[in-house]
Amino acid sequence: MRSCLDLAGRIAVVIGATSGLGRAIAVGLARHGACVIPTGRRQERVEEVCEEIAGISGCTLRQAVDVRDRASVEALRDAVLKRFEYVDILVNAAGFTFRQPAAEVGEESWSELIDTHLNGALRACQAFYPALKASGRGRVINIVSLGAFLAFRDVAAYCAAKAALLSLTRSLACEWAQDGIMVNAIAPGIFPTEMNLELVNGTPRGKELLMRTPMRRFGRPEELVGAAVLLASDGASYLTGQCIVVDGGFMASGVNS
Repeated sequence: MRSCLDLAGRIAVVIGATSGLGRAIAVGLARHGACVIPTGRRQERVEEVCEEIAGISGCTLRQAVDVRDRASVEALRDAVLKRFEYVDILVNAAGFTFRQPAAEVGEESWSELIDTHLNGALRACQAFYPALKASGRGRVINIVSLGAFLAFRDVAAYCAAKAALLSLTRSLACEWAQDGIMVNAIAPGIFPTEMNLELVNGTPRGKELLMRTPMRRFGRPEELVGAAVLLASDGASYLTGQCIVVDGGFMASGVNS
């Protein structure tokens, strides 16, 4: 068990890895020995993060993907298998958010968000399932949110998508356990990134979130890496259907003053 967190020789596909938390996880997995394929919709961003990954492990693949398009996801899978022959780890971190009262959200906006977060993760899981099963040590890590457990004002679509993704995580864990695939989730607390910076930095909303966080600070993207490495490794050989919350104590908190 001394080397149970060593990812050397493992092939990891990280979808939604071109910015924010997904990028931090991709780089973190590479630093722990994995050969990482970081990907997202924008090819120029893919090239950028692949340069960083290649500088760490010398091993990657540069291909963009759109999780809203099954053919795009399957093309990514085919390219990865052609180059590396197998896949051990799949991280689903693709997503976006918008702030709007639930009574005003249009069906098109709602459906686009659900399609990216939930349906996109399902497409990736389905596409990579045979490879993960063949690996014998398959790992799926879905990035959810505190919104999977709690309501946050004016982001109903995002919270609904993340709650559904957590439920999907548990269902896949039960169905795929006998295939040797461990399926888990990480729920980050408040981590300022490109996606949510305007919502939390110096705003009344941000101040309230800090007040409710016992550690009295927001998270740093690299602070998700430890949980991701655990769930990707042999350390998670009997851990499935779970969600690790990395939130500075937010979910445990009652009164903080």
